Amino acid sequence: MMAADLQAALANADVIHDRETLERAIAKMAVSIRDAYADGPVPVFLTVMHGGLPFAGRLAIELGECGLDCEFDYLHATRYRGETAGGELVWKHRPATSLQGRRVLLVDDIVDEGQTLLAVRDWCREQGASEVRIAALAVKSHDRCVEGICADFAGVEVPDRYVFGYGMDYHEQGRNLPAIYALR
Repeated sequence: MMAADLQAALANADVIHDRETLERAIAKMAVSIRDAYADGPVPVFLTVMHGGLPFAGRLAIELGECGLDCEFDYLHATRYRGETAGGELVWKHRPATSLQGRRVLLVDDIVDEGQTLLAVRDWCREQGASEVRIAALAVKSHDRCVEGICADFAGVEVPDRYVFGYGMDYHEQGRNLPAIYALR
């Protein structure tokens, strides 16, 4: 995929949430997460790669600002592998941190239909996690989400369109854009 494709996508997209809006939403989420984890042991902050990386980095700093310490690890499980439709779940990296008896915060870019997050959440529970919560920067507005999956902490809502930026990709491009865009 050539960079020109991303430029064409940007020319045919609307800015749904700008950087300032996203950073305010993340700061607000951090306060809610801090409050939820105020009593008890430090949570395991699990970033879902690749999409969750930009959001997770910003959220981690905001949590530190709020006074919540976390133990960090990551996982890489994907159903997309550069495609626009998901297939079978492929694990590229599992966390090295033991989840046995731990409170886990899964941190991802978006809750769309939730099939990947469902599989990852169930895996965390199989590993003995005492609690698994989901923090997602964006939640797509539709009624196709897998039953039982929702963001415990959500930043913004996005329309039921192809969205990219701030972790979400356009054919493996544009994850580092400082806003969320939606194709027209």
